[in-house]
Amino acid sequence: MTDVFTKAKRSEVMSRIRSKGNARTELRLIAIMKEAGVTGWRRHQPVFGKPDFVFRPEKVAVFVDGCFWHGCPKCYRRPKSNRKFWDAKVARNRARDLEVTKALRKAGWRVVRLWEHQLKQPGRVVWRLRVALGAGQWTIDNG
Repeated sequence: MTDVFTKAKRSEVMSRIRSKGNARTELRLIAIMKEAGVTGWRRHQPVFGKPDFVFRPEKVAVFVDGCFWHGCPKCYRRPKSNRKFWDAKVARNRARDLEVTKALRKAGWRVVRLWEHQLKQPGRVVWRLRVALGAGQWTIDNG
């Protein structure tokens, strides 16, 4: 089916669509944390850089970066069309990620950045969270 908009109009319409996070990856991490008994996290907290999950008392910010959107060195496949646009887009995302991580660390936060593909290994994800939270703050629900 042919698009009813011109290329310029379609671009304008699409540029106005704002994402609300990657629900699928965030829901997967929630399931992993619940399964492991990791508690104390919050979502949608007013913290610089908009972390996906925040452990406020421990000052730990967790981001789940999409492999495509953030240019994962293992999974990213450069699109064949409109390469100039996508190269710039991914470069901006990576630069912003670095800026946010540096600013949070400077403010005393521990930052955990997980790649989307890493959620396929829940044990490693839980281990990384455990290290970031510190052995003293680690809680496991056995009930």
